[in-house]
Amino acid sequence: MIKDEFNKIASLEEALSYIKSGSTLMFGGFGGIGTPPSLVDGILEKGINELTIIGNDTGFPNIGIGRLVRERRIKRIIASHIGSNPIAGQLMTAGEIDVEFVPQGTLAERIRAGGVGLGGILVDVGMDNEIVSKNKQRVTVDGAEFLLEKPLAADVSIIFAKKSDPFGNLVYDKSARNMNPLIAMAGKFTIAEVEEIVPLGSLEPEEIITPGVYVDLIVKSNGVNWQWVWE
Repeated sequence: MIKDEFNKIASLEEALSYIKSGSTLMFGGFGGIGTPPSLVDGILEKGINELTIIGNDTGFPNIGIGRLVRERRIKRIIASHIGSNPIAGQLMTAGEIDVEFVPQGTLAERIRAGGVGLGGILVDVGMDNEIVSKNKQRVTVDGAEFLLEKPLAADVSIIFAKKSDPFGNLVYDKSARNMNPLIAMAGKFTIAEVEEIVPLGSLEPEEIITPGVYVDLIVKSNGVNWQWVWE
């Protein structure tokens, strides 16, 4: 438990104690870029499994969240695509992983809805697609028909940022900003892995993308484990 709301810095081990087998885990990143490497390493080392994961994609077999897929730690995936990780496709075909595909923009909006407390969003994407529209309520507004998409939230969100102060105000690096800010809002408990921790008050307000109010814990990143990437 963090006693000082203005100092959320914790050890990796403490952060991992909040991630349990069977949890719903939302993760930042786009093709593995912006996914927190040390937290993923820790999940693997601790043997955490039976996870439901929510994020843009399943990375690659040796990059990003794809390592958890490769090691069969995942039971369900909610993502926009899994094409960059052939192992995910193989496990889905074999019936070992349940996959829910969501159009990318709809996925981002469902995560945002979960983060800000909306009851759902109305979209017209996928209305004629059996996979997308299956078992979804249709709503008519001013004569136009929409699908009701429910919000997405998670037990824990794990995100990756370039800089943080002790309160958890976050700055992202380039494309790592794609999904991380939305996912930071949608976890009941949000852990930010960061490359650099700077003193409180040293970040310019204009560069802060995720306010610290959305972040519960901060861990210093150990960087990418290149053994995983190249093996």
